[in-house]
Amino acid sequence: MRPVPERPVDLGHDAEEPAREELLAVRDLRKHFSSRRRFLERRPDPVRAVDGVSFTLRRGETLGLVGESGCGKSTTARAILRLVEPTGGQIRYDGEDVTDMSASALRRFRRRAQMVFQDPEGSLNPRMRVGDALLEVLQVHRLHPGRSARRRRVGELLELVGLLPEHGRRYPHQLSGGQRQRVGIARALSVEPELLVLDEPVSALDVSVQAQILNLLHDLQQELQLTYLLISHDLAVVEQASHRVAVMYLGRIVEVAEAYQVYQAAKHPYTRALLSAIPRIETAGARGRKVLLVGDTPSPIRPPRGCPFHPRCTDSRKDGECGWRVPALEPQLDGGRVACLKVGGDSRSRT
Repeated sequence: MRPVPERPVDLGHDAEEPAREELLAVRDLRKHFSSRRRFLERRPDPVRAVDGVSFTLRRGETLGLVGESGCGKSTTARAILRLVEPTGGQIRYDGEDVTDMSASALRRFRRRAQMVFQDPEGSLNPRMRVGDALLEVLQVHRLHPGRSARRRRVGELLELVGLLPEHGRRYPHQLSGGQRQRVGIARALSVEPELLVLDEPVSALDVSVQAQILNLLHDLQQELQLTYLLISHDLAVVEQASHRVAVMYLGRIVEVAEAYQVYQAAKHPYTRALLSAIPRIETAGARGRKVLLVGDTPSPIRPPRGCPFHPRCTDSRKDGECGWRVPALEPQLDGGRVACLKVGGDSRSRT
């Protein structure tokens, strides 16, 4: 069910909005994991969790990264922050190469880019009071010198995310799921970052609480001029909260465009299949056709030859070329990018 917000979240998709400055640029990002060796196998194939992901994130915007479970969304997020080391590719943040940072430079980078995790309970230390957990972050990063100043800052952070000062004296198990996620957001904001990577921030919450957290994130973005990378498998949440949307399949991005373009006129057959699965109230005269994909998602250990999606593709234009040629993420006339051999791109980009 799609969450109904307490008030509409208007991201203002204005065609005359000035172009935003590029904050994050990911180029051909790859993360491969070693797989278990099989009997009589000389060298096991790696698990290609992320296999050539490229996108940009503009300052002050929200980019929604969507796809089925296991497509590599969360691994992409962790690789960007170097919580897992990338196998290859380049990550540039505000002009700096994240993949080549020293330990001290990486520490400074993580003050500017923080993560909010999916499980608000699992991401908090059950043996620490909420206030002490926030205080520890300030101490580690040497922010707001003096114990009284740090205590005052903890109170400000709790108030910023809609909690009361007494919540700081409670343990995580004494809070509701929504309150714990607010604490996770407060902890991420404690170092005053520019970028928040939101890894399924509302998937573990009740529908009514989801709307409250989404509205909180929207208000914080406006107030603190934050940039979001929002990861979710829920396309209804992404539609409500994103400026642009990138669709991921089997470790690759297959379509990226402005949110309204994706939801009104998706070009990639996988994107259309995802959109058809969103639960909607249908009337007798306006029923959308469901796109049923054939088979299961292929293994990232041995992905299909050619287009990764071609074994499940239901597009009538699919032919033999799809089985041997890997499509590039081609620019489109409307400004989006699509990785499909049967979708026409901007001919000017190929000259």
